Amino acid sequence: MTPEIENAFAAIRSEYGSDSIVRVEEMMGSGKQQRHPLQKGAKWILSGISQQPWHDLYGHPELEPVMRAFEANHATIKKELEDAWAERRAAFSDYEHYLTRQSDWQALYLFRNGDLVSESADTVPTAFDVLKREAVDTGKLCPLLECHFSTLLPGAAIAPHCDLWNFSINLHLAVDIPEACGITVAGETRSWEEGKCLLFDYSFEHEAWNHGTRPRTCLLVDLWHPESTVPERQALVVLITEIRKLMGEG
Repeated sequence: MTPEIENAFAAIRSEYGSDSIVRVEEMMGSGKQQRHPLQKGAKWILSGISQQPWHDLYGHPELEPVMRAFEANHATIKKELEDAWAERRAAFSDYEHYLTRQSDWQALYLFRNGDLVSESADTVPTAFDVLKREAVDTGKLCPLLECHFSTLLPGAAIAPHCDLWNFSINLHLAVDIPEACGITVAGETRSWEEGKCLLFDYSFEHEAWNHGTRPRTCLLVDLWHPESTVPERQALVVLITEIRKLMGEG
């Protein structure tokens, strides 16, 4: 560990107790944490997080208000997204997924690089406001990741992959969903229902596609996994941020 990590971890233990970040320290150690075969591609596995690919949307009291707020504002969010797609296309960019760029996968960011993307407050104000109020200000958003409108153009596909870790969880608000679109997580395929959310652990292998005739758009929000604790989240932010600095990524 670097001195920065050691000092931060010591401060967290002092505030929350000596055992408060044991799981994080174990994760940094042997790397032998139990994982599901379909999590083999994930880099970090925090022990004790349930090996559950799909989650009950309203099964986590911490996250339920976030889901309900996005769903309640779906109609306005969709209208603002349609206006942005028609009039502010320059606000969208090719999505880079682990350094692989896809021109048929477009993204409009609301949160990135540890902060809100202020320009999006004008472009998609309702989604920006809900995200800030329900996820950012409450500490439910994982600041190590991002939130963006994810638009798959007709014929686009996202190849099977695992994301980096299991201590955050992915929320999809189905904004604009044509026919012939789907997502598979850990071998189980589901479809988006426009105006509704899906919630899944993306450390499990997953893929998505748009075989339809018009763009498919979901709002993707990276939230802390509800089975992680506040001190663990603090320690993980310090750890991953410092690793990224050492790797020249931040």
